[in-house]
Amino acid sequence: MPGEGKMGLAPWEYTIGELFSDAGYATALYGKWHVGNTPGREPNDQGFDEWWGILNTSDEAAYSQYPLWRALGLPAPQIWEGRKGSPSKPAAPFDMQAKIFMDENIAKHSVDYIKREAKDKSKPFFLYVGLTQIHPPMVTHPDFAGKSMGRGGIYADIIGEMDFRVGQILDAIKDAGIENDTIVVLSSDNATGGVLGAGGGSNGPWHGNFFTPPFEGSYRVPGMIRWPGKIAPAVSNEMLAAEDWMPTLAGLAGEAHRIPTDRPIDGIDASAYMLGKSPKSGRDTYLFFSSDGELMSVKWNTVKVIFRYTEGIEKPIVKPYLPMLYDLSSDPGENVNLWEYNMETGWMFAPALKAMGDYMKSVAKYPNIKTGQDFDGYRQ
Repeated sequence: MPGEGKMGLAPWEYTIGELFSDAGYATALYGKWHVGNTPGREPNDQGFDEWWGILNTSDEAAYSQYPLWRALGLPAPQIWEGRKGSPSKPAAPFDMQAKIFMDENIAKHSVDYIKREAKDKSKPFFLYVGLTQIHPPMVTHPDFAGKSMGRGGIYADIIGEMDFRVGQILDAIKDAGIENDTIVVLSSDNATGGVLGAGGGSNGPWHGNFFTPPFEGSYRVPGMIRWPGKIAPAVSNEMLAAEDWMPTLAGLAGEAHRIPTDRPIDGIDASAYMLGKSPKSGRDTYLFFSSDGELMSVKWNTVKVIFRYTEGIEKPIVKPYLPMLYDLSSDPGENVNLWEYNMETGWMFAPALKAMGDYMKSVAKYPNIKTGQDFDGYRQ
């Protein structure tokens, strides 16, 4: 929250930027960071050779339009830029006008970087692009306002711009002649479902939205990966989590040996699955947590066991008398608690309880690091 103080990843954490930097890649980040806003916790401190973007979230673009916020005398939100080995510095104010053109500028930086790095055939590169659309505040680039003919509205216009920016980056890769040598991942960090005033979003059959963990509509997002000639085009229902991208990409790049062994790594390496060498991703279980750091639910294959939940930002977190049990294959909306109607389904608790037990053993050995905590490693 604004004014909360130090936040973000402990500098001791090993990021995907650091992994590829250690592997000899040039690294860059353009756009949203949001995992550290103090010196020592910024992109150029966490493995990226260069970066341009925002340290926190795009909410801040609207702060300066409020007179009472200006009366606080806090520093105005900024777009930042930095290079490894030097402090980041403000590049421009981050206000509502800047938000309108933010993704255009993120795409421009990304395209320029691809063109520049593709010329150096001796060194590969890793680029992380954090677009700000469709995150509030909702503003439309003038080139896309009113242009979505099928459905219309600001939400559709913004989706149109996002598609266009992704296309610019893909075109740059193709024009540079490196399309077959480049892995592209497209995914999201959370499912909003239109709850934040977007006026058009939908989570389809999935229950809930951004503010209703641990229901599927709060956490389930699309994920795509492309590597021409190596990863066959397909639609998959295999489970994969955001944490899996680092070990998976490391595996695809032949750098799996760089994954640290002195700490728990939540991700799994799904590279064999991506390359068609395994029928399964390697992940069949996932634990969902709330913003308070406590466990909310466990998903095993299509089985979901909920220990705590909430139905909205203004609602309390509820701990039911007994855990709730759902089969997502027949009930994606999480509407029918199987345990309430059919107690013979109790066996489904077994894999969830095993996952919880394994997690508690891990936490006992490697206690969780609090947000903003200074931390330099576990004592063995």
